[in-house]
Amino acid sequence: MTRRSPPTERVVRLLDFFAAHPGRRFGLSELARELDLAKPTCLGIVTELAAGGYLVRDPSPVTYRLGPSMVAAGRVAGEGFGASEVARRHLEDLSSRYGATCTASAVVGDRILMLQSAGPGRVKLGETYPFAPPVGLMYVLWDSDAAFDAWLAKPPAVPVRLDETHLRRVVAECREHGYLVESLTSAGRRLYALMAGVGAEDLPPEVRGLVGELVSSLGERVYLGADLEPRHKHAVSLLAAPTFDASGRQELVLTLSVGEPITGAEIARRGAALVATADAVTAESGGRRPDVREGLLEGL
Repeated sequence: MTRRSPPTERVVRLLDFFAAHPGRRFGLSELARELDLAKPTCLGIVTELAAGGYLVRDPSPVTYRLGPSMVAAGRVAGEGFGASEVARRHLEDLSSRYGATCTASAVVGDRILMLQSAGPGRVKLGETYPFAPPVGLMYVLWDSDAAFDAWLAKPPAVPVRLDETHLRRVVAECREHGYLVESLTSAGRRLYALMAGVGAEDLPPEVRGLVGELVSSLGERVYLGADLEPRHKHAVSLLAAPTFDASGRQELVLTLSVGEPITGAEIARRGAALVATADAVTAESGGRRPDVREGLLEGL
């Protein structure tokens, strides 16, 4: 069990609150009420953050807003995700074209981190998810076989049935087409909502078992090529495609939300547009799409 720190959690909650309300100023009473904190506790937090420059205290009336130290920290952090900054402009173009929510995310350590979002949907940047089955398949689809095997060997975030033969077929087809087509079930949506910001080890065993019962077998939410008839409509949640770094390894996952039934022909058109966007991000950020003959995507 990972050891948690309630005082640190309160600081994180406060900073997340400010990040969710850009440009806003808040008084102490309002902050304490919104965050369900005692006023003395809230005062101690904002006083220390203001002293460090992470908040600015405006004197009349006394309110608080994000400070320059947060800007500097964000700038330094952003340097480690240069491709995501490149992706933002391209995602905005793709979002405008289809009137859809588009995102960029990546694996950081043992978590999946939401880095960019464009479009009408409410996506919380900085949100994290466990990088373990049944979450995270698309983050290894276009990487090496070793990366896929390592993910598959991780202890699952929740109990799930693993049909390895089917999963490897999913990998092969997604690598061939360059994008993934996912029909996310209502149970799958509930899983992502539950796991947002939560470590798998923090879920009680009985809750993990219950969640496992809600989740369909891993890989069943992915449409394969034979499933997609050009004139028939298919219920699609999202499409996903990878960007690559300078060594040709998978770096980001870009997604284009759909959320409605569309024809197989339209899926192909949108998939091609998403792949073109991902390739543009790869090229502009100094990456390169790997050649399967190099052996990075072994077995194809």
